[in-house]
Amino acid sequence: MSAPIEDFYAVIPAGGVGSRLWPLSRAEAPKFLHDLTGSGVSLLRNTWDRLLPLTGPGRIAVVTGKAHEQRVEEELPDIDPANVFIESSQRESAAAIGLAAAILQRREPGVIIGSFAADHHISRPRAFDFAVQQAVAAARAGYISTIGIAPTEPSVGFGYIQLGDEIDVEGAPMAAIVERFVEKPDLETARRYYADRSFLWNAGMFISRADVLLAELAANEPELHAGLLEIAEAWDTDRRQEVCDRVWPDLKKIAIDYAVAEPAAQKGRLAVVPGHFDWDDVGDFASLAKLISGGRSDEMSILGQNDRVLVDESTGLVVSQTDRVIAVVGVEGLIVVDTADALLVTNSEHAQRVKSVVGALHARGSDSVL
Repeated sequence: MSAPIEDFYAVIPAGGVGSRLWPLSRAEAPKFLHDLTGSGVSLLRNTWDRLLPLTGPGRIAVVTGKAHEQRVEEELPDIDPANVFIESSQRESAAAIGLAAAILQRREPGVIIGSFAADHHISRPRAFDFAVQQAVAAARAGYISTIGIAPTEPSVGFGYIQLGDEIDVEGAPMAAIVERFVEKPDLETARRYYADRSFLWNAGMFISRADVLLAELAANEPELHAGLLEIAEAWDTDRRQEVCDRVWPDLKKIAIDYAVAEPAAQKGRLAVVPGHFDWDDVGDFASLAKLISGGRSDEMSILGQNDRVLVDESTGLVVSQTDRVIAVVGVEGLIVVDTADALLVTNSEHAQRVKSVVGALHARGSDSVL
């Protein structure tokens, strides 16, 4: 078992809709509040349980929207309510993580924070712990650090991080400088990266001293930085609501990758630790089917009411949330998601395109099913 890291705080950004998992994931019930692995608990709760040995219950913070505050506290009954940071509206990950960094830096100067998404699936906890401990050691040495995942296939669904020279930091034997970030590649490029082995998947985990992260944000996005500091200064006072209402809506929407990580990499200040554990961002129904089946593609994965689903020589995924009988006969790679007010039928090849359906429904004003 890992011992809690005394100067470390875990931050869980719990936002976004997970539009590629519609109609299972909705604005009022996003994917991090669902049990998508059959474990009996939500992805958010799994994330909490995974981080708990590294922090203890008093050193995990969640950044989420007002609409999800009650559900988050129900899922995480041991969380300190003072560590639930509510966004009045979604402003992307730089604002969410930057807000947590600014609040925690005021409460505990010099604290190291780590950002871990609420809706990812990770197994092999010892390997995860080892990677986080190394990333914290690199952060103590002044680096902004990230954890890259050793690829298991030439995926086109993830961004990549290229390993550079190793760094000499005690407690981080596998850490290296990030040579560059690469956006999601085409298949031919992904195959080259997979064969190269100096490329890792970008899992969006960032670990840094809060003051170092904020200094990088100040250098690259000074207006965003100034707004977050103003909010953080008022956060633990009776001025919080007034300041948030005035400042938050005008904060720039930008991902932390662009506001902090990539500029830090260009300056040689971003370190990466390879993570040798199973990881999945559960980004679409094709990846969900693979996750439930344990990586097998020759069977039908079922999430929900198994006794209402009949399968005959078919593969793919069926998600059943109604009493309707679903029969699937003689098809491969099929995806069926049956909910009370919406039905999705597609296949694994086109799973990423579900997001466009959400956009079309929004354009038509059909927000009641979103």
